[in-house]
Amino acid sequence: MALVKYNNNSISAVTALDSVPSGDMVLLNTNTITSGVSSSSFTSNIDSTYNTYVFKFINIHPSSEGNRFRFQGSTDGGSTYGVNITSSFFKAFHNEADNSSGVSYDANNDLANSTSYQQINLDDDLGTDNDQGLSGTLYLFSPSSTTFVKHFFGTSNFYHRSDFSVQCFYGGFFNTTSAIDAIDFEMATNNIDSGIIKMYGLRES
Repeated sequence: MALVKYNNNSISAVTALDSVPSGDMVLLNTNTITSGVSSSSFTSNIDSTYNTYVFKFINIHPSSEGNRFRFQGSTDGGSTYGVNITSSFFKAFHNEADNSSGVSYDANNDLANSTSYQQINLDDDLGTDNDQGLSGTLYLFSPSSTTFVKHFFGTSNFYHRSDFSVQCFYGGFFNTTSAIDAIDFEMATNNIDSGIIKMYGLRES
């Protein structure tokens, strides 16, 4: 096979590059919490630009012992939160002493067409020690659709106040055909003490 050699192979002669990838996930907003806040909301950039939005929460730390991290959606730009949600929730857990573990459905944290906030971790179990906290991911699909409900699912892992590693799995839908245009994260009681929440748009393949 003959070797093909181009006479002009200098990078300085290139005038255009075709389809240079810029990444599948586009960072849209970052909420960095360094002191106690009652909630952390995303009220812009949730629109028809992307079909899938991804939220990543990193080292979320509560201000009070035995807390619950949770979220809700809005159809009015964040003026109110309380869209009807139907969801399911299960968990896997294992403690540091290696004498308790399991996987189970958790009916306390699912919702049945409820306007309550969807739990991200178990009831009243997130600890406040300096080395305790929660991290995870939430996916939201086609939030700007005015035809279909808005599906979501997510996972989290948190440090239980009784020294367990607990992984939570939750999924469901916002039962509305109105566009979801804002998402709010909060603790069930008191404040989010610290943490980072990032919102990405996921490019279509």
